Amino acid sequence: MGGSLSSQFQNLGDRPPGQWPIAPRILCGIGVVAAVVAAGYFFYWNTQFEEYDQLAAKELALQGEYKTKVAQAINLDALIAQKAQVDQYVERLQKQLPSKAEMAALLSDINQAGVGRGLSFDLFKPGQVVVRDYYAELPIDIKVTGTYHDIGAFASDMANLPRIVTLNNMALTTNKDGGLVLEAVAKTFRYLDPEEANAQRKIKADRDKKAKDGKGAA
Repeated sequence: MGGSLSSQFQNLGDRPPGQWPIAPRILCGIGVVAAVVAAGYFFYWNTQFEEYDQLAAKELALQGEYKTKVAQAINLDALIAQKAQVDQYVERLQKQLPSKAEMAALLSDINQAGVGRGLSFDLFKPGQVVVRDYYAELPIDIKVTGTYHDIGAFASDMANLPRIVTLNNMALTTNKDGGLVLEAVAKTFRYLDPEEANAQRKIKADRDKKAKDGKGAA
């Protein structure tokens, strides 16, 4: 049988494929099918598989984005309520900050609070205004002399002023007469006027742009 099968592959070149014995024709057919499948894979199906993978990855990304937006939509009412609360809180804080024109009156209130408690001012020196992103800070070097009770009441009065005033870097000593001396930096704050606010926004925008450009260059 082996010899009969091998004889079918002899002298194939002298005859057209249609006259080949059955075994060569079957093998030839299998070869043609394999070649067609291989060509289809490399020239057509392979790109289809890659496109499918890309679309599948895109589908997963869209599903994640959809879930995020659904969660945001569900929490939208709560977020709006929270924003309203924050806006109210910021508004209350702003009302505690004097304007630039009101600063002189506030400095007078601080002075009068000390005098009203019977304290003697040895130093009351407003410093250089420090402009922040959203507000301005004014430090005031103070030095007052009085009793322990009066100084404590003065510190309490500072905390209860309608405007925000803080006492920082406090130091208590006694003078040669036995009186108590308080040295501190009183800091008060005011909101920025429109020109200052615009200048600060420009500074912040320039700073952010430089930082972004620096990251891009890196």
